[in-house]
Amino acid sequence: MEKWTQDQYAAKIQEMKQEAHDKMWLYIELNAGELKDECEPGVNNISPCCKAMLDAMLEGDGFVVEPKIRTKIAKSLTIRFYVDNLHPNRRKYKDVVNG
Repeated sequence: MEKWTQDQYAAKIQEMKQEAHDKMWLYIELNAGELKDECEPGVNNISPCCKAMLDAMLEGDGFVVEPKIRTKIAKSLTIRFYVDNLHPNRRKYKDVVNG
């Protein structure tokens, strides 16, 4: 079984955000360890999962649990994604934070 790529995780996250948006939810909270286990049970592949989660962050999204390590690659990584506005023109979180 091939390990998931960052792109596969990105597609899964986008799908989950769209599904929550369609249900009229304001936000979803995703935990890296849980997401990885849902997509790849028993596989040690947290890095692409975390990278996809971090890349999916848009302006207004925030950390529920922000790992203390610089890369933020950890199973504890938990992000609140707001899904009320999924407009493609929303700025990326990293662009807002890093100015």
